[in-house]
Amino acid sequence: MSAEHKTTHSPHGSRSAYHKGFILSAILTAIPFWLVMSGVLQSRALTATLLIIFAMAQIVVHMIYFLHMDARAEREWIMLSLIFTIVVLLIAVSGSLWIMYHLNTNMMMPMDPNAARNMP
Repeated sequence: MSAEHKTTHSPHGSRSAYHKGFILSAILTAIPFWLVMSGVLQSRALTATLLIIFAMAQIVVHMIYFLHMDARAEREWIMLSLIFTIVVLLIAVSGSLWIMYHLNTNMMMPMDPNAARNMP
């Protein structure tokens, strides 16, 4: 009783593809680090916007080069797991921001200068 097993192996990238992904990831990390540390841009909003753009680009690079997610992948579970990951991240980030905002607004205590000087 030998049963044939059909195994489909997911295509892995070549060594050059991994190198290309690593170099792109390093560049997409180094540029935002340089932007923040050197203070090239005077506008904090513009700097934050650029950081978000570079972060999204890096997510795409990781998905293509390291997770091998592309248009040729015809597996539905890849898209389902991606959607699940995005939902979990949105819940975690929005929940954390909500908690930090409310802790900041509700835990602030007015203090006069004399009380501030006497604090340990």
